[in-house]
Amino acid sequence: MEQQGQSSDSAHSYVIEMAQLANELTGKLDALNSSQAPVGGGRSSCPIIVAKVRDLTRNVDCGEYDPDHVAIGPYNYPRPQSRSPHLAMEHDKLTSLGKLLSAARAMRPDMTVNVYINELRCLEESVRNCYANTFADMTSEQFVRMLLLDGCYILSRLVGFQAQPADDASVTVEVGVPSANRAEALAVVRDVFYLAENQIPFFVLEKIGELTALDGKDRVIKKITEYALDLMRRQKYKEAAPAMVPPQPTVPGNLLHLLHMHLKPAPPSAPPAATVNDSDQVRRWRSATEYSFAGVKFKGRAMNEKGMRSILDVKLNRGGSTLEVPRLDIDSETWRLLRNLMELEQRNREAVGSHVTAYCVFMSQVACTTKDVELLSKRDVIVHGHGNNDEVAKCFADLCKGIQFDPDDPECNYLRETCWILEKRSRSSSRRWMAWLRRKYFRNPWLVIGLLAAVVGLACEVVQAVYSVLS
Repeated sequence: MEQQGQSSDSAHSYVIEMAQLANELTGKLDALNSSQAPVGGGRSSCPIIVAKVRDLTRNVDCGEYDPDHVAIGPYNYPRPQSRSPHLAMEHDKLTSLGKLLSAARAMRPDMTVNVYINELRCLEESVRNCYANTFADMTSEQFVRMLLLDGCYILSRLVGFQAQPADDASVTVEVGVPSANRAEALAVVRDVFYLAENQIPFFVLEKIGELTALDGKDRVIKKITEYALDLMRRQKYKEAAPAMVPPQPTVPGNLLHLLHMHLKPAPPSAPPAATVNDSDQVRRWRSATEYSFAGVKFKGRAMNEKGMRSILDVKLNRGGSTLEVPRLDIDSETWRLLRNLMELEQRNREAVGSHVTAYCVFMSQVACTTKDVELLSKRDVIVHGHGNNDEVAKCFADLCKGIQFDPDDPECNYLRETCWILEKRSRSSSRRWMAWLRRKYFRNPWLVIGLLAAVVGLACEVVQAVYSVLS
């Protein structure tokens, strides 16, 4: 009887434990489902997730991901003053709030800061869903305060809401015109546009603009998209064409995503020279000097030349002998922008794709040595102002360290077919031999003339010998 009692007690405990486990899992499932449900007045979770840069990537060059002038968003809250003495202080952001509030009161005299706070509080849950981190250490008050000040700072710099007539230039900050000095303006643009962690959702900017002016939401979209387009055009990353084209305009998730929307490879204009099967593996690109040894020529193209719309439009001619690559103008911000665009893709592949990563992998492997950079510079594929080619080659070699990318996945690698065609050409012994002959002898016209004379002389001797035998 005692054993039966012990057995009954253990069975009862087991049932209780299983019931507790079921309740725990049910609660977590309910929480998961509620976090995926539409929030914020019908707005679904943001399709673009802002995530912390992983240590494996950040350790290559942490300076490429940290703000120098202005810290934006919850990843940089509270703002460590020790990071940079030039980070925008609380006073700068409060001043921006004052400018927008004055502009709002010019149209709505009863507008107060409390109206901004209440509207942003309604968006708080939607905004939190746009980040990979929950930021449980930030209270609702801190989070909304951060959104308001950061959003006002960005809008005062990029849009320029005004509280007085348009002829009063002292109040307006026009698009493309630095509000203080050029160096400071460039630093602000670099921090708010280029950095993957230094972002707040675009719909926050829209909401603040909507509260500030009657046409505020439309003005935010128009002015900031114009600013981004001009930025990409001046950096020679893309030709002058809008990123959001009707009838299906795509509203960006944040400012970095807006830049990313400009970089999409053009569809192929000619049928492929070869068909790549799913079983074929491309593995990796060869270096530019290896391709040159196999007879592949590189040719740099400027924007708008032969249909080049962005730096991603790498094209192989029909014969597979010339690779046309958009000219890449390298400056101090090139590596920062490319790295952060890749980080955006690493966390949002389904939403934005991986074409920038595919392009960076291509360039990092083709231009990974000093001789490769020298060759590509001569072919006008790369233009740089660095002291020497060694520095550029090292930057290319380090560009994709820590990046996850499958070159054999056609959905990830839009250049997979091009890579495979060049690989087949590089493995061809006859093509390599002909390329060696051209490099060795055909570059010198006197050697070519001498070779032709030798061939003609040999042919004459053969003919003479044949006639002698016949006679």
